[in-house]
Amino acid sequence: MSASQAAAEQEVEGTAGGGMVRVRATAGGEVLAVHIDPAVVDPDDVEGLEDLVLAALRDVHAQAARVHAQAMGGFDPSAMLGGLLGGPDDQPGDERDDGA
Repeated sequence: MSASQAAAEQEVEGTAGGGMVRVRATAGGEVLAVHIDPAVVDPDDVEGLEDLVLAALRDVHAQAARVHAQAMGGFDPSAMLGGLLGGPDDQPGDERDDGA
């Protein structure tokens, strides 16, 4: 099994909303599970929940890219896109109080 194949089978997790929404997947892109904490389910704010799920999916994608980068000896192909597809930072539902 090549390093790339082994990396693709590795499990990664993406989160949003301080862990209230979690997505578990293989680094190869197969989504294995989605967890949504009942506390974030608000029937009057479906769009907010959708944003959290999207942010968690983007985060799991970034985690998978890191796994592949490590398998390729540090080369990170996602860095070439310059954030074109988004990333785990500055996603809806992941507001951080960094003093700014």
